[in-house]
Amino acid sequence: MSNKEKEVQAPDDVQTDMPVEEAAELTLEEKYSQALAAVEELRKDNLRVLADGENFKKRLLREKEEFFKFATSAILEETIPVIDNLDLALAHGRQTEACKDLVTGVEMTMNIFLDTMKKHGLEQIAAVDVPFDPALHEALSQIERDDLEENTVCQMLQKGYMLKDRLLRPAKVMVSRKAGA
Repeated sequence: MSNKEKEVQAPDDVQTDMPVEEAAELTLEEKYSQALAAVEELRKDNLRVLADGENFKKRLLREKEEFFKFATSAILEETIPVIDNLDLALAHGRQTEACKDLVTGVEMTMNIFLDTMKKHGLEQIAAVDVPFDPALHEALSQIERDDLEENTVCQMLQKGYMLKDRLLRPAKVMVSRKAGA
């Protein structure tokens, strides 16, 4: 093939009236622009992947905290009847003089037990002389009381318990009302 034939067989995308060096230079500039665009796209993809990883890590930490926060929930919930039974035993034991030493021992055991439960987040709900709160209290009846504000808890029938900020059992209470209301 002669030199003239080589010049005639120019690439289709290059204009034939331009010198060969200019066409090659334009192609290099285009390739450079494409490479820069690809690098920028990869950089954005990398940032998205890093952000997704950080969000995943934060979500796992939140889930782990929630798990540990309420991991003991079932056990603590099952101890509530034990506390109720100890309260009943103390109430009945206090009525008999012969059980005085036994009552003292049960009271000490009960206090240690309640302190241990408190360390794990179990709290008794304040239920007497506080305003009635349907989120914490279950009203079983009303009593006419002029010495208290309307809808004040005046008697607790069964203790209520919370685990941190979650209600395990509402306090069963009697609520005051004004006479004639």
